[in-house]
Amino acid sequence: MRRGMKKLFIIANWKSYKTSLEAKEWLQELTNLQFPVSSEKEVVVCVPFTLLPILKEYTDEATLSVKIGAEDVSPFEEGADTGEVNAEQVKEFADYAIIGHSERRKYFNEDDALLTQKVQMALQFQLTPIFCVQDENTFIPEGVTLVAYEPIFAIGSGTPDTPENAEKVIKTIKLKNPSVQYVLYGGSVKPENINTFTTSPSIDGALVGGASLEAEKFVALIKNA
Repeated sequence: MRRGMKKLFIIANWKSYKTSLEAKEWLQELTNLQFPVSSEKEVVVCVPFTLLPILKEYTDEATLSVKIGAEDVSPFEEGADTGEVNAEQVKEFADYAIIGHSERRKYFNEDDALLTQKVQMALQFQLTPIFCVQDENTFIPEGVTLVAYEPIFAIGSGTPDTPENAEKVIKTIKLKNPSVQYVLYGGSVKPENINTFTTSPSIDGALVGGASLEAEKFVALIKNA
C-alpha cells in the first residue's frame, strides 16, 4: 500500500518527438481513453517548446487534468540570446521545466554552474524545476524540491534499475538534500513495471520517456502507478 495521501508525480518527457498534428492526436486519444483523475497523482506532460501553446490551449478548453512542462529553459532572462527560450516565456504556457536531463548534460555539456543558473531562472518566474540526477552524489542546486533520479544505463535502454536499488539511491538523495521534497525514478519505465517503483516508500513517482509517446501506454502507466 502506498504512503498515505502523499502526492505521486507521473511526468511525461516527449524529448524531440511529435509535430503539432501528432500532439493534437495524442491529446484527443488521451481524452477518449477517459484519462483517470486523482487528487493524489500530479500528471505532467513535458514537451518541446513548439508544442507548449498547443497543449496549453487544449488542456484549458478540454479541462484536461494535466499540467504542462518544458524540457529545458534558458539560463538567461530576456535579451539578445538568439535561439534561447527564457523562463518568463515558458511560464506563459507551463508550470514545470526539466533541468539537467542526462541527454542535455551529455550532448550539450551542461555543467553544475549552468544548471544552477537555469534553476534560478525557473524559480524566479514560478516554474517548478524537475531536476535530473544520475546518482546520489550529483549536485542539486539550492531551491530544488522535485528531483528525478535517472541512472545513465537505464535511459532508453529498456533495462531499468531495480526497484530495490532505486529505493536505496533515492532515500540517500533525500537524506543528503533535506530541502528536496519529492524524488522520482526515471529510466525504461513501462506500464508493466511502474508499480514496482511507485510502491517503494521513498519513490514519489516516475519520469517517463518512450512509454509516454503513446497515449494508451501513458494512461496505463497512470492507472498502474
